[in-house]
Amino acid sequence: MKVATAAYPLDWLDSWAQYEDKLSGWVAEAAGQGADLLVFPEYGAMELSTLAGVEAAGDLTRSIHAVSERMAEAAALHQKLAAEHRVHILGASAPVVESTTPPVNRAELYAPSGLRDHQDKQIMTRFEREEWGIAPGGPLKLFDTALGRIGILICYDSEFPLLGRAFAEADLMLVPSCTEALAGYWRVRIGAMARALENQCVTVMSSIVGRNDWSQAVDLNTGTGGIFGPPDKGFPATGVLAEGQINAPGWTYAEVDLTKIAKVRRDGAVLNRSHWGEQTPRSKADPVRFQ
Repeated sequence: MKVATAAYPLDWLDSWAQYEDKLSGWVAEAAGQGADLLVFPEYGAMELSTLAGVEAAGDLTRSIHAVSERMAEAAALHQKLAAEHRVHILGASAPVVESTTPPVNRAELYAPSGLRDHQDKQIMTRFEREEWGIAPGGPLKLFDTALGRIGILICYDSEFPLLGRAFAEADLMLVPSCTEALAGYWRVRIGAMARALENQCVTVMSSIVGRNDWSQAVDLNTGTGGIFGPPDKGFPATGVLAEGQINAPGWTYAEVDLTKIAKVRRDGAVLNRSHWGEQTPRSKADPVRFQ
């Protein structure tokens, strides 16, 4: 399969038609390059808050509700594009408000058949929990698709090995991200690459890029797209299948062969995935007096 992962700039939107044209153009471009799976970034849906005006887009609480109110329309558009272009799409994640519970950070996966389901972020960053009031959502899900088994670790979630290990049976782990600084980008990238090493699978990282002075939440963003595998047989020695240029908007593409994943799990130079259980099952190392 061919995977496309986005370095996605947010835009100020004056109309829904403008968003529809933008998303349609991005999907058509990737599909035109032969991509089977398209991965948009964390909080890429925040540009929808601009449709509610300057004051709503610039206010943390109001922007959450402005985006959440648009997600049904956004889902319908993604479903239409997935079917039209015969591609799977991980839509940009969004803060979603359901009932009286706190908002969650949710990414929707769309299949060309019309099926859709979502993955919620598990562990909140300091900004999400201390300032924005975003809460952990539903459990991790392993999606069994025509492209293979897919897991989704939204940004910060990729930095936690036990969450990654929950996807030991995944062929692909998608890591949509939103990182303000270069250090944040590298934290998520290192996490994504570590999960590919541990599980001997392919991880796909997408990013928001650019400045958005109209927002308190996504005002500055640093990143690029990247596709990573285990540095082992059948994969690049660096583990990097493809990477974009920092802060340059656009798609990054890579060919992914599931038979190579199966082969490296069966007969790699190392067998990290199979040897996971040999780790000492302790929460911390035993203290030893050494002075």
